[in-house]
Amino acid sequence: MSTSEREAESLEIVDRLLKAAGAHGAQAADAVMFDDASLSVDCRMGEMEDVGRSESREVGLRVIMGRRQACVSGTDMKDTALDLLAERAVAMAKLAPEDPYCGLADETMDGFDAASLQLDDGRSFTAQELFKMARAAEDVARAPEGITNSEGAGAGWSRTTIVLGTSAGFRGAYTTSSHSISACVLAGEGLAMERDYDYATTRFFEDLESPEEIGASAARRTLARLNSRKVKSARVPVVFDPRAGNSMLGHLLGAINGAAISRGTSFLKDRMGKEVFTRGIRIIDDPRKVRGLRSRPFDAEGTAADALTLVEDGVLQTWLLDTASARQLGLKSNGRASRSTGAPPSPGGTNTYMEAGSMSPEELMADIKEGFYVTDMIGMGVNAVTGDYSRGAAGFWIENGEIAYPVSEVTIAGNLKDMFMHLTPANDLEFRYSSNVPTIRIEGMTLAGA
Repeated sequence: MSTSEREAESLEIVDRLLKAAGAHGAQAADAVMFDDASLSVDCRMGEMEDVGRSESREVGLRVIMGRRQACVSGTDMKDTALDLLAERAVAMAKLAPEDPYCGLADETMDGFDAASLQLDDGRSFTAQELFKMARAAEDVARAPEGITNSEGAGAGWSRTTIVLGTSAGFRGAYTTSSHSISACVLAGEGLAMERDYDYATTRFFEDLESPEEIGASAARRTLARLNSRKVKSARVPVVFDPRAGNSMLGHLLGAINGAAISRGTSFLKDRMGKEVFTRGIRIIDDPRKVRGLRSRPFDAEGTAADALTLVEDGVLQTWLLDTASARQLGLKSNGRASRSTGAPPSPGGTNTYMEAGSMSPEELMADIKEGFYVTDMIGMGVNAVTGDYSRGAAGFWIENGEIAYPVSEVTIAGNLKDMFMHLTPANDLEFRYSSNVPTIRIEGMTLAGA
């Protein structure tokens, strides 16, 4: 079945579900459908270890009765099943507690051009083709002297068609593809053993790094961690590798989520229009990025999803808002609604990035007499209400502006409000993930070591 045929069939199912909801007395409703297909292959020590094939279709219906709403989901697309789903949703909505902010979006898009975002390359692969990619990545990762074992390598692809319809007349559909490859190896022996990995995910296969590049990077990262040392507790500058530093954007997105702001459970709840980062910092959320991993032509309520400047010159500019959180805050949705089939929409980020600074990573570290370069984060220890931050980490000790030796089993701590205000980005921004930062330096963090 072609992509256009797949989207047309999904739209027809959503139409039937919305008509059923109306027939059972729904005052308003929206429906979303996800049609997924994926194939993945894992190998270890040169042998195929696992093959996973998945195909699923799931539909979700939200019914609104006055100021009450209910959500149901199902996988049976027959008329009788859709009718039963709609009947149950209406019955549930009548019994649900009142929510004065629920309802369909105030404004939806009149049209959109999903093709311009280049979200689907139309490519798929057989299990044997994926196995060859995974094995090539692992072969290169295992080749260097010092690599002693492998946790395996993997390759995969997926394709998802997303459809949204509302009783107010909005209809939209788009299809995304994804290609990925990964490798993870070990070096050393016994208690001195270390592991690391690398991976890549892209919308278009032609943008994916080669298996050999991923394997070589995994080996290089692993070997660099051998003979790690413990360090004493200290208060030092901490430099985050981009792979570890992008977690800072996750903490920011959680703190400016409209649902958290409306509940008063964010450490940034009173910081709109105020300086929250160092002057010069600019952070963008862009759902229209071509081939972006979280790009989309419209959000989960049919609202236009345009680029947002979250932070401009260090000053917080906006919250992430869906319709409900915007109404509660007396604002307007900015197209950041996301949803699953079994829950109402909620706000969230898309492709988020921090713009690059002016210094190279080497220049960023040049004046650090003693510091810590983080390459890997362990566990979660962030208080969203206070901003208190404490996470396990591994990486390298910095001496006199240069990487000196690997370090493991440390904890870095601080408060996100202070960390954001003492953050400096380097000039090496690359777009590899859904959230991207350059190398970043944060002054005066507490490092708990031996």
